[in-house]
Amino acid sequence: MGLLVNEIFFSIQGESTMAGRPCVFVRLTGCNLQCRYCDTEYARDHGVHMAMEDILEKVRSYGCRIVEITGGEPLLQKETPLLVKHLLSDGFTVMMETNGSMDIGMVDSGCIRVVDIKCPASGQSQYMDMENVHRMDAKDELKFVLSDRGDYEYAKDVLETARKGNFQSPVLFSPVAGKLDPQALASWILADRIDVRLQLQLHKILWPEIARGV
Repeated sequence: MGLLVNEIFFSIQGESTMAGRPCVFVRLTGCNLQCRYCDTEYARDHGVHMAMEDILEKVRSYGCRIVEITGGEPLLQKETPLLVKHLLSDGFTVMMETNGSMDIGMVDSGCIRVVDIKCPASGQSQYMDMENVHRMDAKDELKFVLSDRGDYEYAKDVLETARKGNFQSPVLFSPVAGKLDPQALASWILADRIDVRLQLQLHKILWPEIARGV
């Protein structure tokens, strides 16, 4: 048993409510979407098959207790839920970022599931499994990457609908780098007084010249 791995690296968590904390990243190969603003195209096809124990050994070698499984889309690989279970059993705090198109219920609820709901400007919003919003709990995180005002209004509508139920997860609004001015997004959030977290990609601020492995 094993997975197709694009890269494993140690860096600063650049996104999520854990932004700023050291983290080990396991980036898996493969994605079922083609977002217009994708910044990890290199993870679509390229990877090395690694045995489960080799992945775990590599993660342990960094001496960091926070791990994020990302992609691509990690849930495309059937062994991903097992990797999550192994990491949780080893005492790691485990995060998994998913593109919102696949059922997060297959992943152990001990994992912090960061669900990235695609907005219209991504060109992929029609592929979202919106039931994921109802599968989330208070420790999971709902993320929207926004390209323009239309995306912002779409995200607000999704959030308003979600909050009519028992939705309690943190919500992240992130501007697409070079597409949406963060100051504009900040002004919209303040004007509408919505309870969300404005998120900038910290790793791109720290290492703007490096495209991967940060």
